[in-house]
Amino acid sequence: MNADWRSRYDLAVTVARQAGALARNYYEGEFKVEHKTDESPVTIADREAEQLIRDAVSQAFPEDGFLGEEYGDQSGSSGFRWVIDPIDGTKSFIRHIPLWGTLVGLEYQGEQIAGVAEVPLLGMTYRALRGDGAYVNERRIRVSDVARLSQAVLCYSSISWFRNAGREAMFLDLAAKTYRQRGFGDFYGFVLVAEGACDVMVDHGVHAWDVSAVKAIVEEAGGQLTDWAGTPTTERPDVLASNGKLHAEVLKILNDSHPGRT
Repeated sequence: MNADWRSRYDLAVTVARQAGALARNYYEGEFKVEHKTDESPVTIADREAEQLIRDAVSQAFPEDGFLGEEYGDQSGSSGFRWVIDPIDGTKSFIRHIPLWGTLVGLEYQGEQIAGVAEVPLLGMTYRALRGDGAYVNERRIRVSDVARLSQAVLCYSSISWFRNAGREAMFLDLAAKTYRQRGFGDFYGFVLVAEGACDVMVDHGVHAWDVSAVKAIVEEAGGQLTDWAGTPTTERPDVLASNGKLHAEVLKILNDSHPGRT
């Protein structure tokens, strides 16, 4: 195993847990909610958790770069970039819904090589390093073997995202072909695919910091994560994760329902 990858992965697990614990302290108390220029909510917990991660990484690996939801892009010279969403699911966080997490993705020369999704309220750390498998805490996880869409559990974020993108009919068409549908949005639907609890996660309106960490986890668990054109990228607002067996069929539904790109 590449020592540079391993040392950063170990740090990613540590700082995700530390930042998640910091955010949890605010979650269990009182905090003020502000709104960014795009009207998305943000709290002091978001900002302090991301700063904690940046500070710790900069001390250990000063030549690494960053991309974070709260503090943007910072170039580095090492080829490594840390992609941070300090609280993925801020809207759940502010409503005291426990399904939010701290996401830390690690890239090397543009490739997602590791990811951590810390879920403080559930006491769960989803994590993966390329070539080392995917885990929740110390238990290795694997995607499901479901091969028929009619037997699949579909996860999604919010129907409003599909409506805003003009893809509501497409989503309803896909949902009607599945066995069960659950609105486990944000990171949680992706990690459920990784551990085989759900079979498909489809989302729209995401950014790189929403999916960099979970891409590594899903793929190390044996699944696939692409945009709706089938490209394995984190740079598109449309994303599909699956156990792999259902990926082509779901992509066909997504594209047959709306041939143009979003």
